Amino acid sequence: MLQDLKEAWAWFPGFVNQLFSKGGRGLIHDHEAVTEFVSTRAAFIAQKTLYGYVKTRMGTSHPKMFSDDTYIRSVNIAKMHVFAACLSDLSLFTAWHLLRGRMVTVKEAEALALAAYLRGLGENEAAGDPEDPFDSEEAVTLFKSRLKSFDWHTEREAPALFTASPAALFKWAPIAPELKKRDRVIVYNSIRFAWREIRGDFVRRLKWMDREDQAAD
Repeated sequence: MLQDLKEAWAWFPGFVNQLFSKGGRGLIHDHEAVTEFVSTRAAFIAQKTLYGYVKTRMGTSHPKMFSDDTYIRSVNIAKMHVFAACLSDLSLFTAWHLLRGRMVTVKEAEALALAAYLRGLGENEAAGDPEDPFDSEEAVTLFKSRLKSFDWHTEREAPALFTASPAALFKWAPIAPELKKRDRVIVYNSIRFAWREIRGDFVRRLKWMDREDQAAD
């Protein structure tokens, strides 16, 4: 496993590009398309921002760090926590956007957000470290709690929904605390900026079927 990760680092940039296109570029017109979008794009942002931050912070020494088994394990653990947070933010955003456009009810929005989150975890649960497995049950419990406390009717800007992922990236990135504390603003802004493209892509591709269209199918 660790040797595989060492080899994977060499082709990581190409992998990110492939991951971004994995979900396709077609219209997002139903629940299935939304959950697929959330799963693939959350994975893309998690990989891009975590590995990007690590590579930037390590500079020219990053190839050496990725030959260290202990450090690779730290990255492997971090990526699932960052991914779960990205999944939480994007699941909530997509459901909120549909509700805001009066394409779903509050009850449907809650169900869709949870379905997207569960799909994402299910499709990526094998990506964690086998010796320190990610607690999916705890993650689901936390997300359900977030949904329960979320006020769907409060007016807000879309970026305000993306709170879990910046915090997780800053917390879990395997960078020494004395170095990381200088990077807080940069780290938070980097992932917030990355989300702008994802939100725009979702809105551009959204072509929701109304209830009459769904009934006809």
